[in-house]
Amino acid sequence: MNTHTVHTTCPSPLGELLLTGEESGGRLTLTSLSPPGRRGAPAVRAEDRDDRAFAEVRRQLDAYFAGRLTRFSLPLAPVGTPFQLRVWQALEDVPYGRTTSYGDLAARLGVPRAEIRTVGQALGANPLLLVRPCHRVIGSDGSMRGYAAGVERKVWLLTHEGALQPALV
Repeated sequence: MNTHTVHTTCPSPLGELLLTGEESGGRLTLTSLSPPGRRGAPAVRAEDRDDRAFAEVRRQLDAYFAGRLTRFSLPLAPVGTPFQLRVWQALEDVPYGRTTSYGDLAARLGVPRAEIRTVGQALGANPLLLVRPCHRVIGSDGSMRGYAAGVERKVWLLTHEGALQPALV
């Protein structure tokens, strides 16, 4: 069966999201979700835009941002190393509105303490931000360590999910 790479954009509180996927036989598999300015976002061609193919993805994103969806249910096909895929899959065990630390995630994956940095590197390469919720991984001291979409977006997402209290200004 022929597979075709397609893309669209989706407005969100984080900015215009770039969605990419593989379409085959009328079925879309999401491969990437990138906010504006994300390093390593996939290059796309205007002629490969297909807004209709992403209707379900957009529906679920809209529900998430409206506070009505706490877990995505989409066919996914991220590209990464076997280790990265294992780390990204483990993110699905971190519930909405909760956080875990890099160390705790590494321990669950059986990664030695001396190699925790490899877990952080895998999280930084996660092509499916939001859907595979790497924003829920924080420093063991509660600090907001790096996030490929920017720490300010990580804070916004954790506040949106109720894991952080809104700052009073």
